[in-house]
Amino acid sequence: MRRSLSPRVECLGLMLLALLLVGAGLGLRQVQNVDEERFLGVALEMLHNGSWLIPHRAGEIYGDKPPIFMWTVAFFTWLTGKPNIALYIPGLFSAVTVTAMVYDLGRRLWNQRIGRIAALLYLATYQTYSILRTGQIDSFLILFTSLGLYGLARHLLLGPAWRWFYVGCAGMGIGVITKGVGFLPALMLIPYAYAVRKDWPGVVAMPGQARKWGLGLLVMLAAIAVWLLPLTLSIVFNGSADEVAYAREILLRQTAGRYAASWDHREPFWYFFTNVIPQYWLPLVLALPWLVPAWRRQLQKRDGRVLVLLGWVALVVLFFCISAGKRKLYIYPALPGLVLAAAPLIPWLLQRWFKQRPRLRRAFPALVAGWFVLWFARGFIEPITDGANPHVAIMEQAASMTHGADLVLVNWREGHWLYARQPIVHFGMAESSVEQAAQWLRDHPKAYALVPDELLGQCFAPEAAHELGETSRAEWSIVGADADNGKCHPEQPGHVYRFTWD
Repeated sequence: MRRSLSPRVECLGLMLLALLLVGAGLGLRQVQNVDEERFLGVALEMLHNGSWLIPHRAGEIYGDKPPIFMWTVAFFTWLTGKPNIALYIPGLFSAVTVTAMVYDLGRRLWNQRIGRIAALLYLATYQTYSILRTGQIDSFLILFTSLGLYGLARHLLLGPAWRWFYVGCAGMGIGVITKGVGFLPALMLIPYAYAVRKDWPGVVAMPGQARKWGLGLLVMLAAIAVWLLPLTLSIVFNGSADEVAYAREILLRQTAGRYAASWDHREPFWYFFTNVIPQYWLPLVLALPWLVPAWRRQLQKRDGRVLVLLGWVALVVLFFCISAGKRKLYIYPALPGLVLAAAPLIPWLLQRWFKQRPRLRRAFPALVAGWFVLWFARGFIEPITDGANPHVAIMEQAASMTHGADLVLVNWREGHWLYARQPIVHFGMAESSVEQAAQWLRDHPKAYALVPDELLGQCFAPEAAHELGETSRAEWSIVGADADNGKCHPEQPGHVYRFTWD
């Protein structure tokens, strides 16, 4: 008789697989997109200026996201001395930890085999690979939303387990100060309440525990206060008008305001169903024609586990469908719940397929292994095909051409600040116009300006400019005060920001 591995050994093996898949090529990866440039730059500026409660971007307050992810990147930068590695460690840590939680929850809800299948499904899904290998907030958010899912599931489906419930609430609280939607696991309480009311098996009713339920909210608020309380005290006692505006921006406009009336990434209601799920939830999405009828039969049998997990996945997707602003990574927190609901049906589904296609039974293990090998190999191939970040060469060339003089940035992107090799001047990321740059050069004739070619002719003579090259979808040139064409006479800027990396 074949002896199975112990749960601990099997879990460690799956965690190692996650480490290999997501960590492949780690030291070779370079910052490649605007999100990674922004978050790495903010983290490095925290180390640079010591402003931990209020993030800054080139000296200007950065009010789009809470600081937890940037804190983490800054910590790993300090620990390793390698910013290009530190940026990706949070996603790697999430991959290993979430895989363990998915495995353990599947094992406890069903059995060890189902836990293994759930973990493998999670690691095999394309969205897992595409997000956890990036230096974006969502690669870290999934850790806290999954912790919330795990803690609540241990309590609602396997409890009572109040300690795990409070752990889940704490995870949601940290998730909120990582990215505002960290509370998403709390939506599980809606299908859970329905299942309890209808007396479905598979959920644990806990009547008369109002104080304990209320304590969970307090635990969540306490976790949020890890950042929000010192921020509030700092603003009350020492806050400038800009810091008060930051608190208003991050607490209101970037959360409820952005959800209710998004000004960016606007997409139709069905965007996730047509543009995201068919590609990013591969290969699991291929099994949906069989899974959906099977789920319906399980719900007809009143399986509370399936109701809570699938109901939660549906509510998360619906939550983001309602908002006008949508990105492909928004629905990623729902994936662990989806694979947990699908995993118990995979053995039945494979048996059905193998019966109809006997050759598939022999080929299937090789297909699975090949799928994971391709992801592993891609980790080493992508850094080579992506190449170096073009901002590096642009900013090195700018520093050389201007002999390290002050450089005024116009319509700049995060890469210009992150890779600057000289003092930079700007007037706010949204207000750094070519007109302001022209006026600054008149007042500071030894400075230079970095200007996109499409704006150059408004205030400068193009023939007096020095071409640098292309990045951020624009051609860039260096101009000095001698290139001024005299056409621009703006008012004084509201803010002037100067920044220099040590």
